[in-house]
Amino acid sequence: MTESEDAAPVEQHIDAEPESKQAPNQDKTKLEEWFIGSIDQGTTSTRFLIFNGLGVPVASHQIEFKQMYPHSGWMEQDPSEIVESVQTCIEEATKSFTHMGQSTDDIKAIGITSQRETTVLWHADTGEPLYNAIVWPDTRTQSIVRELKERKGADKLQDICGLPLSTYPSALKLTWLLRNVKEVQQAYDVGKLMFGTIDTWLLYKLNGGKEKKVHITDSTNASRTMFVNLHTLQYSPEVLEFFQLDTKKIILPKIVPCSDTEAFGSLASGVLKGKRITGCLGDQSAALVGQLGFEPGMAKNTYGTGCFLLYNVGEKPVMSTHGLLATVAYNFGGKRKPVYALEGSIAVAGSAVKYVVNNLKFVDSSDKISECAATVEDNGGCYFVTAFSGLFAPYWIDSAQGTMFGITQYTEQGHIARAAMEATCFQTKAILDAMEKDSGHKLTELAVDGGMSNSDLCMQSQADIINIPVDRPVMRETTALGAAIVAGFAVDVWKEFEELKEINKEDRTIFQPRISHEQSGKMYKRWTKAVEMSKGWLDSDPESASQ
Repeated sequence: MTESEDAAPVEQHIDAEPESKQAPNQDKTKLEEWFIGSIDQGTTSTRFLIFNGLGVPVASHQIEFKQMYPHSGWMEQDPSEIVESVQTCIEEATKSFTHMGQSTDDIKAIGITSQRETTVLWHADTGEPLYNAIVWPDTRTQSIVRELKERKGADKLQDICGLPLSTYPSALKLTWLLRNVKEVQQAYDVGKLMFGTIDTWLLYKLNGGKEKKVHITDSTNASRTMFVNLHTLQYSPEVLEFFQLDTKKIILPKIVPCSDTEAFGSLASGVLKGKRITGCLGDQSAALVGQLGFEPGMAKNTYGTGCFLLYNVGEKPVMSTHGLLATVAYNFGGKRKPVYALEGSIAVAGSAVKYVVNNLKFVDSSDKISECAATVEDNGGCYFVTAFSGLFAPYWIDSAQGTMFGITQYTEQGHIARAAMEATCFQTKAILDAMEKDSGHKLTELAVDGGMSNSDLCMQSQADIINIPVDRPVMRETTALGAAIVAGFAVDVWKEFEELKEINKEDRTIFQPRISHEQSGKMYKRWTKAVEMSKGWLDSDPESASQ
């Protein structure tokens, strides 16, 4: 993940899944012999997968990398280590691919998907980072958010960019860096400061860095910065002025569609040197594409480090009035118009599972959390508001912190483990309710993917809490598949969405609700009470790290 799918362990190498049916008028043999590489750079791990033209992963390699937490609420990563992890995954997955008797000549192109909002700044002359990457859940900017909400024009921002002022978008991370890191301010003063999210940083380095100077982003990632007008998909002068940025002093990446034969360049080194990069999009957009959510009204929920629900609203953005984000779903370019989505973002999902494993030490690995939760029949009245980074959609409560309610002498490890998983399910319910109000339509089924979706118990709890069926595919690498699809469209592996309709559709598991509306309603009412009681914990915190 990306914000997406890193929460649960994944095998280092993937054997081919059972073959999917191909769409009419396609040459199945040719599709089996055409391959697309997919870089999936997530919040806690990186992977590289190679898919054939039927959407089947045939080789894969994954690496976890270091997370840094220098202060409470801070989260950083080493930008150079991220690049190295991508390069290693490409080398190792390709080695497995060639050991199978395949040729790298058959890899037609490469796609990239990555964690969004995470911010990297580097110097134009050296091509090297000026500070660690500030990761999307980082909350050091809380006092800056409060300050900016009082600035003239703050009330107009969301109508332009689709995002609220919060600790989440890249704009706030950039503001903190400009105020607090001398090297960043110095580079800005002389017009040498380069800005990017992880996709931009990777494309810059994979293309050869300062020699090639490929400085580019796609419209899905760009829409997560706050700097972009959602209607034009170009930088908004009004928003840049609000953040007091001089475009002569900061170098912003060029914005292009997600699928392009030339704009993203090619790999400058390594075993796949010279291979074109023809697709790029943010991880949650990639998951929607990988779930084939091409029609308005389709939605997917990805359970990774965080949890992200995207609802396709069609070719015009819908500005939420109920706590959701307006964002770019995907933009294939050419004759196709951009497609937009409503998004519900949950900061803590799989990271709550890791908290139970690493901090509470109830079990020794994330994949055993369901076993622990299954030792009890229900949550025993225990509710865990996992607000480690405040609460995201639809609440947007920066002052909330993690709180647990309903603990008694009866409470066991299993109750807390179950409550940690249910927290994501309850927040998903809140997001679905908000989406119904914004769109006027009630979702009838929810497609899911990501690490936590591997848990039958969690997905059954999700179906029970939202009272609609939950649809889980056999092959859950949908984020990487989405990146492969946008790259494949650029090089004519596929030309029409119709050709994809059977990809990853076989043997899906449907979780039907097993409890009554009345019972789920009572549980949800208790959850909303717990959320209300978690508010305001940080309102007068004298030790706030923000400047």
